[in-house]
Amino acid sequence: MEFTRIGPEGLILVKPRIFNDDRGYFYESYNSELFKKAGIPHEFVQDNQSLSAKNVLRGLHFQKPPYSQGKLVRVLSGAVLDVAVDIRKSSPTFGQHIVVELSAANKLMLWIPPGFAHGFLSLEDQTIFLYKCTAPYHKESESGIIWNDPELGIDWNMTDPLVSGKDLELPVFCKIDTGF
Repeated sequence: MEFTRIGPEGLILVKPRIFNDDRGYFYESYNSELFKKAGIPHEFVQDNQSLSAKNVLRGLHFQKPPYSQGKLVRVLSGAVLDVAVDIRKSSPTFGQHIVVELSAANKLMLWIPPGFAHGFLSLEDQTIFLYKCTAPYHKESESGIIWNDPELGIDWNMTDPLVSGKDLELPVFCKIDTGF
């Protein structure tokens, strides 16, 4: 596996080693020893999976401490624009974000440590997205940022995605209490 630090401090793009042959392909998507050596020493305790139609936008979500989650994310089918925003007030990259295309074709994964808001835009119908999380879901600590916050200036490459009613009510970045 290849681990590349990208964008705001703490984000790591993971490129697995793919073994292709006439039957298809094989790759290792997680190896705790390799991840520890790359600076990702977290234990994963919950896996989540979502199915999205094209132009569905989910996020930007996070959980406040002490229930904050780190996430290892990847696409099993389809493609997404994946976004992570640094919400750690003491971080030198506070308020900065990264946009990465993750797809079934490129097989890239993104490590998003605790202290980041996360969201994605589905680029294809039937996109299946997998999250490995370092903490279980905790409803009382869930929070988020409105997807189109002008202060963040995220280029989603679209102006009218399909967003849940709950996500449309999220506050702007300058009004969130991150807990970090």
